[in-house]
Amino acid sequence: MSALKVSPLNKIAYGFGSVAFGIKGNGFDYFFLLFYSQVMGVDAYLVGLALLISLMVDAFSDPLIGYFSDNTHHRWGRRHPFMYAAAIPVAVAYFFVWNPPASLSGNDLFPYILVLAITVRTMVTLYEIPNSALVAEMTDDYDERTSILSYRFFFGWAGGTLMGFYALTYLLVPTETISNGLFNLQGFGQMGLIASIVIFVAIMVSSMGTHSFIPNLKAPPAKTKLSLSRIYREIFETLWNRSFAALFAAALFGAIGTGVATGLSHYINSFFWGFSTVQLGQISLSVVLSAIIALIISPVISRRFGKKRAAIIVGLLAFTILPATIALRLLGLMPENGDPLLFPLILVITVVDVSLIIAYQTLATSMIADLVELSEVNTGRRSEGIFFASMTFVKKFVQGFGVVMATTILTIVSFPVGVTPNDVPPDALFRLGTLYVPTVVTVWMLMILCISYYQIDRKKHNANLNVLRRGDAR
Repeated sequence: MSALKVSPLNKIAYGFGSVAFGIKGNGFDYFFLLFYSQVMGVDAYLVGLALLISLMVDAFSDPLIGYFSDNTHHRWGRRHPFMYAAAIPVAVAYFFVWNPPASLSGNDLFPYILVLAITVRTMVTLYEIPNSALVAEMTDDYDERTSILSYRFFFGWAGGTLMGFYALTYLLVPTETISNGLFNLQGFGQMGLIASIVIFVAIMVSSMGTHSFIPNLKAPPAKTKLSLSRIYREIFETLWNRSFAALFAAALFGAIGTGVATGLSHYINSFFWGFSTVQLGQISLSVVLSAIIALIISPVISRRFGKKRAAIIVGLLAFTILPATIALRLLGLMPENGDPLLFPLILVITVVDVSLIIAYQTLATSMIADLVELSEVNTGRRSEGIFFASMTFVKKFVQGFGVVMATTILTIVSFPVGVTPNDVPPDALFRLGTLYVPTVVTVWMLMILCISYYQIDRKKHNANLNVLRRGDAR
């Protein structure tokens, strides 16, 4: 491990791999519920249940994958064997998510989507956790970690966004028999094929592009006899500190809010605002600009304010701007649907808001990396995989409840099934907005409150490094 700067080419190679879970996340967060409930005719609560179960199964596997990643002995190091192994299975499974068998329809698809959702999420985790853990090994510099992660989040958001834009613009389009492109079954199948190929390429490029780091990465601890009780004892010992608890709780509330927001995103844009699929594609494409802005500002504000303070400032702005536009509409203070001012206004607000969200995520993840040295001082073990796995654990486990909350909101407001945006009653849209805004704002503000208890700043991080360099760790 080195405090030296990492070259831009290395950062690009590392970050490009996040295209894989960016595409997976975009598909599962924004299209999965809509595809299976509205297009394939599965009851919304069953789709939400399948997602919840798959998230729970995946979440419980996360700590184990993180632990084994930290303790693997292989000539390719601790991380890369897992990364290479995930490439083909996740690509194949993701293809079949969007190409269900013609012999199944309606609620009969529930077992099918459950098995595939579990497979995709588990295989992505097999790649994502070891890949995430690499950032804490590539450098121990406080600010350089934020810079590296800014590339990771840029590619993750841009990759998922460009896939979504391409699908909405060129695949999920109206036909002679389909008036709304979001009901184009063939388009979803084509999206699955293209996305699966890109996922495979992204994983392989990142794995091969960081392969040269292997000789310089941290060696695993000596082999010991493992038992399930020992594994979980070491996991809990590693994670037992106040700063981790702060980030863990923040991630918990953030995941709930994200589950609600992403699950209802297309409902808000298509039904509440009345945007066309072309406009949805333009909103999706604008996220690339947001990712570029975040790529630039994240390292700057990290150096200027420190990670914790910057995350709080950015988070307070990032998670209130878009909900405010919905509240203003409910109060009659926004342009009506179809007004030529509405779309450009929402588009500009979205660019600013999403850039702040990406910057917040970059900073919060960089704060996780700084826990590694604190833990090593306290336990004598380096546990990058466990820390990053614990964050994905809580996000996946709790985000499932967010998705269920999203489907619950749809049920409470009696949102009609299988209808086009023009056919939704205005009172249903009003009820949707009145439930959506207070739900997401409340959980996101609880997230910001929790992150305020994080204690590692630049001074504390450098002190931990000095202890390790003197060999004074436990």
